[in-house]
Amino acid sequence: MIRRVKTENGWVRGIAASDPRITSYKGVPFAKPPVGENRWRAPQPCEDWDGEFFACEFSPIPMQGPISADPKNLYDREWHVDKEIPMGEDCLTLNIWAPADGRRNMPVFVWFFGGGLQVGYTAEMEFDGERIARRGIVVVTVNYRVNVFGFLSHPELTAQAPDTPANFGFLDQQAALKWVKRNIAAFGGDPENVTIGGQSAGGMSVSAQLTCPQNKGLFNRAIIQSGAFAPPYPFRFGLCSDIKDAERVGQAFFDFLGVKTLAEARRLDAVTLRDKALEWDGRYGWGRTFGEVVDGVFSQRNSQEWFMDGNRLNVPVLLGHTSSEFIHKPDAVDEESLKAFAAKSFGADAEAFLECFSHPADENSISREGSINTIEFAVRAAERCIAGKGDKTPLYYYMFDAEIPGWDDPGTFHSVDLWFFFETLAKCWRPFRGKHYDLARQMCDYWCNFIKTGDPNGEDSQGQPLPYWPVFDKDEPVRMRFADAAQPQRCPAGRLTEFLLDKYLENKT
Repeated sequence: MIRRVKTENGWVRGIAASDPRITSYKGVPFAKPPVGENRWRAPQPCEDWDGEFFACEFSPIPMQGPISADPKNLYDREWHVDKEIPMGEDCLTLNIWAPADGRRNMPVFVWFFGGGLQVGYTAEMEFDGERIARRGIVVVTVNYRVNVFGFLSHPELTAQAPDTPANFGFLDQQAALKWVKRNIAAFGGDPENVTIGGQSAGGMSVSAQLTCPQNKGLFNRAIIQSGAFAPPYPFRFGLCSDIKDAERVGQAFFDFLGVKTLAEARRLDAVTLRDKALEWDGRYGWGRTFGEVVDGVFSQRNSQEWFMDGNRLNVPVLLGHTSSEFIHKPDAVDEESLKAFAAKSFGADAEAFLECFSHPADENSISREGSINTIEFAVRAAERCIAGKGDKTPLYYYMFDAEIPGWDDPGTFHSVDLWFFFETLAKCWRPFRGKHYDLARQMCDYWCNFIKTGDPNGEDSQGQPLPYWPVFDKDEPVRMRFADAAQPQRCPAGRLTEFLLDKYLENKT
């Protein structure tokens, strides 16, 4: 069994996973620690080490708010069980799960965690790559800088490094992809067959990597889970800004810190900086200050509009959402307020909007009394935009709609599907039973087929054909619905959705 491999920086020793046919390598550095002068700097090349690096445990998680592990909080009781998990700036590491039997040229799956670009880490228990690796895939999960550590902008930063002025968290992900390109063959992976994936802000990260022209040749396909957002009603998603606005925020934050220069800010200890950033966010709004920056270098446009970027990397995309997350509707509820909203938002088309708004929704429409799932809206906008340009990029669209057990009756909440496609249900406290395990195995089979070939169709892990999952097409719209089992589902858009899509795309073109 392979437990020891040679990377560009030295030997790495892994340990047997719970299935001894898989070796896990945890906490492997891919860049220098981003501390001191390297804080708010593009990731720098990792230094070599002597002897063996024993990759037996996760590295400290990226700097973020303290982990509360509060069982009264849905997300804490779901993922966060350790209040004392080590945290630090020295976090630029990745974790690898690989079959240990000596196979070569296996497909590679690189995963970015979610958390609004503010929180999150690879050590969350659902991100265990073993079950995917058992299907002949090398799995890599990547730590990257978040919040103020990963997404601060400031005029001094721009002046100091005009080629890498911002988006340090995204640059960390890119550096990890380059590391994979150079090193993954040592673990049995094929550097020419790489899929990137992520959920929530991890999915947003995938979108950002898709639109970065520097990434050509680093990956072959993409998975965006609950991470593609488009505004069905006029509003601005608050995690992207242009460089000048972001620099002004950075200057204001330095004033808030009581520092005058970048050098002074880099001398602050990490906990002080983190706590001041949390205080700042509490004052000005979570997620509104440190996120993606359109800097004209890594990011050429708001990456949530990846499907409108003619220069994006043209690769197959699998994307979707849960059935009850990110539902958006106008703030206006009474008739007069709704009319005022329509007049302000749609002008001469206000009456058409009101007529569509009051029209009963089709059975499988995302419209429910004016409510729209913003991610489904983005999927439909992507298909329209891509097809309208004669682009042949295949999109495979899913909706996760399983019954989720538990005393809290949570529904298909944002992120619950992570347990399923990673096939890690056994790590969860919820009383999952046979049908849930069957569904998880089926979802993992689809994802692995896509990782291998760019098409989720094929055989399951038992050698039986999976239900056919067609490419999404607005003329014959079918998505894969994951409920008690996978089942293709026709999903025509209702009149309101069609109207809003027309207006959204008109505004963008």
